[in-house]
Amino acid sequence: MKSFGASNVFLLGDNIEWEELGGGIKRKIMAYDDRIMLVNVHFEAGGVGAMHNHHHSQVTYVANGEFEFTVGDEVQIVKEGDSLYIPPNIMHGTICKKRGVLIDVFSPIREDFMQ
Repeated sequence: MKSFGASNVFLLGDNIEWEELGGGIKRKIMAYDDRIMLVNVHFEAGGVGAMHNHHHSQVTYVANGEFEFTVGDEVQIVKEGDSLYIPPNIMHGTICKKRGVLIDVFSPIREDFMQ
């Protein structure tokens, strides 16, 4: 597991730096092991999570803001308190309508995020 300081149990957000991704998007890898990963993703209004797919199962919780998600053939506006499940290998992406934060959980971990 990644070393987050004195404790690997309590992972304090203020101690983890945001990674700027460009286009009004940044992420913070909060915690992971070899089976699961938790990531906070901050979007400015208009930020686009481009359509993509991956072999991971993904669950996303909308902590705040408003997003238009496309998952496969479905399009839905989601807001604070909503969540979605994205099966492996399904095309998906989002457009941020109102500035917000998504909490993503991946299984297995997104090793590509670690590089």
